[in-house]
Amino acid sequence: MKTPWNFARYLPIAQRFIVRGRMPALLLAVTRKSASQGGRLGALKAELRVLLALCMAWWRGEYRGISSQALLSVVAALLYFLSPIDAIPDALLGVGFIDDIAVLGWLLRTWSTELDEFRAWLAARTPTQQEELLKLPSSVPSQDGQSAG
Repeated sequence: MKTPWNFARYLPIAQRFIVRGRMPALLLAVTRKSASQGGRLGALKAELRVLLALCMAWWRGEYRGISSQALLSVVAALLYFLSPIDAIPDALLGVGFIDDIAVLGWLLRTWSTELDEFRAWLAARTPTQQEELLKLPSSVPSQDGQSAG
């Protein structure tokens, strides 16, 4: 399946987020945006939770069973989801999330094998461990190392 239009420009940004340890800030922002969207995301809300858990498990060093390219794509897709200025601006009520949903759908299909492996790993965790993966740090370090949140 062809990579979504405009997605490639998010890959270098995603790389910087990963290298600079900015994953918690990204996950916090995605959590806030998805919570604010109510029912507009539909079934993708559950998939977003899986992606958030995957990123948190990777960031904490608990799960490394994902290729670097798949992780980069996941982070880039989450950045795309966050961006208010993408192929279809989010401000356009009713249609602003169509491209976000398309990018997330592409991600889920393209990396389905690796995401299924993570789902199996996640399912083998206790409910308490699963919930812990969805808990973000109480404060997110800023770029200068100080707490920002």
